[in-house]
Amino acid sequence: MTVVSNDPSWWPLINSSIFYSYWMVAAGLVVVYDWVLTLAQEIDLIWTQRWSLMTVLYLVIRYVGIPYSVASILGNMTIVSLTDAVSNIIIYAINGTGVVVTAMLGVIMIARLHAMYQRSRKMLIFLVIIFLAVNIACGVIATIALKYDVVSKELILSGIHMCSDGFEGDSQLLISMIWMLNTVWEVLALCLSVWIAAKHFRDLRRLGPLTGSTIGDCFRVLMESHVLYFASFAGVSCLQLVIISPKVENLNSVAVEILGGATEILLSVQVFVLGPRLILSVRQYHAKLVAESDAETSMNSIVFQERVHVTTSSTV
Repeated sequence: MTVVSNDPSWWPLINSSIFYSYWMVAAGLVVVYDWVLTLAQEIDLIWTQRWSLMTVLYLVIRYVGIPYSVASILGNMTIVSLTDAVSNIIIYAINGTGVVVTAMLGVIMIARLHAMYQRSRKMLIFLVIIFLAVNIACGVIATIALKYDVVSKELILSGIHMCSDGFEGDSQLLISMIWMLNTVWEVLALCLSVWIAAKHFRDLRRLGPLTGSTIGDCFRVLMESHVLYFASFAGVSCLQLVIISPKVENLNSVAVEILGGATEILLSVQVFVLGPRLILSVRQYHAKLVAESDAETSMNSIVFQERVHVTTSSTV
């Protein structure tokens, strides 16, 4: 349904939509900037290496971020006219992408935890069961919310085209349930990571600084990227739960608009920047180990050749 009006009472909504579109553009620029920043490393550590499940997950999460940002911008720009059908497609695409990418990030987290727990089969089964339970529940809830509670309409207000996306019924409760379930999964993953890392560092301290230093460094790399990712997720979750609360949602203030825009930027950073870096950081560390190992081998070879030359000269 298209609503056409020149009523000045719509002007606050127009200004709010324009202001929010700036934040969406900023979120898209952050994703593109990080992609350009890490492109050289990506070519070296991802494209030219042997392909695996982690390679596919990295590329999908990394490169779905750009069209995701474009779709979000189109859905909020006032200079683009979108019909009701196109608006619905954009809403389904954005929310469906969010559910799928979140599941992919969960697979990456399972692989990291499985490696940290020395490929324990019991831990893998436990993680897979929790992961499937959480993501199936989130998928069902998201489908219900999108199918029955989403209302989209085209607005032409004072000559400005807008796409109005609204939720009816219990949609806010359903959305908050999705965030809570994802929070349970992320908190569980963080607790398991911290526990096994603390256990390994305690064992390394007891065995000595030289024993297992490589393992200690690997755990440090894993924990640094994991803690940073979880911190961003916690920030996004808190902001999202605040925004969808009824008291805040009904307020029309600049602070609420800034809060919503900041949430979009943090969400893009968490999913499309820090998400791929969960894989890239491990690849970087592995490449560093290989380079140091090759350098040490070359140095030992040079020393060996010098010793052979000196020994031969002295005997002659």
